[in-house]
Amino acid sequence: MKKLLSILSLVLLLTACSSVKRNQKLLAKGNYEKAIDLAVKKLQKDKVSQKKDAHIAILEQAFQKIIAKNTRRISFLEKQGYASGAKEIYYTFQNMEYIQDKIRPLLPLYSQALKRNTVFKLENYSDKILSAKQAYIAYLYDEAFLYMEYQTLKDYRTAYYIYCELEDLQPNYKDVPSKKENARFYGTNFILVALKNSTNQIIPSALEQELLKLDTYGLDKFWTQYHTQQQRDINYSHGITLNFRDIDVSPEKISETIERRSKRIKDGWRYEYDANGNVAKDSLGNDIKKDVYLRVSASITYITQLKSARVAATVIYTNTQTGRRLNRLPISSEFIFKNTFAGFTGDKRALTKEDRNFLKYNFIAFPSNEQMVFDTGEDLKLSLKDIIKKNTL
Repeated sequence: MKKLLSILSLVLLLTACSSVKRNQKLLAKGNYEKAIDLAVKKLQKDKVSQKKDAHIAILEQAFQKIIAKNTRRISFLEKQGYASGAKEIYYTFQNMEYIQDKIRPLLPLYSQALKRNTVFKLENYSDKILSAKQAYIAYLYDEAFLYMEYQTLKDYRTAYYIYCELEDLQPNYKDVPSKKENARFYGTNFILVALKNSTNQIIPSALEQELLKLDTYGLDKFWTQYHTQQQRDINYSHGITLNFRDIDVSPEKISETIERRSKRIKDGWRYEYDANGNVAKDSLGNDIKKDVYLRVSASITYITQLKSARVAATVIYTNTQTGRRLNRLPISSEFIFKNTFAGFTGDKRALTKEDRNFLKYNFIAFPSNEQMVFDTGEDLKLSLKDIIKKNTL
């Protein structure tokens, strides 16, 4: 047991030595914050053990060095006087406060090696953080205004994200909410989608409505919106036109096919008789019966109704600012109406299982040409959605 405890003590000692060496390397390389994090982690478990004394010394040194480094950096940025330095000053002060908050719960820390309590000059950064925050907010406000003045999609979007950051820092600051919405509006790429009929046929209004239900397409993104009705106050950057080039509806066709069926079927039974005219018996004394087979036949007529509609169109991309066509992509859809049913003459028992199934169906009135064209719409809609998604603007 004592041997086991000795081994465990040795392992703990080696582990402690290893973490100290690692922390000394972090300190030597200038990774002060990582050195502080490691030291705090170790001291949170035990801050009085002699094995932790090295971490106490490292923590003191790392804290002094990072505070001095950050103070020099802030002084330099303040002397430069650039408004853009406000962000770094603000977050540096915040970080200094954060580091102090990690150390405070451990104090006081007594160093066995130094024979004294460690020295941590803690400071209240509240006023400096608030002052730096206000300077940073003012900088962001001016920066967003500058981007809005450039009046390009990219710059409006940059301004939008700056306004978002402003709202996170101070909600309802000045007129930021309304300015953010303006940046969103002007940074949005609005695209007008329209239909054009270049055929000599009437496109069903129901089909037009279905194709223009863009809310079911799932196309809108944060910076892109598709409209089917032109709005007065919106400057559309691009247009997408679905131009119907050809609508072809075939004549109604009815075809008949006659097929003959023949089958040998079991048609009851009869007794077997012996030479004396008596019913024959088997070895057990039972009457002997014999199956009777019959050949039956029938004629089945398959009737098929057929009608098809095909719509061909072109998706045209246009730059509405210049009127220049950017792309032309073909699109087509076909809908086929087909109904097959059957009738028969003769003995129904001669029919196959498939034949009997078609006997259940009947003649259906042919859909109108308008309905046929409308029924191409689902496939057209999917194809249009696919084209728009693959050719984003």
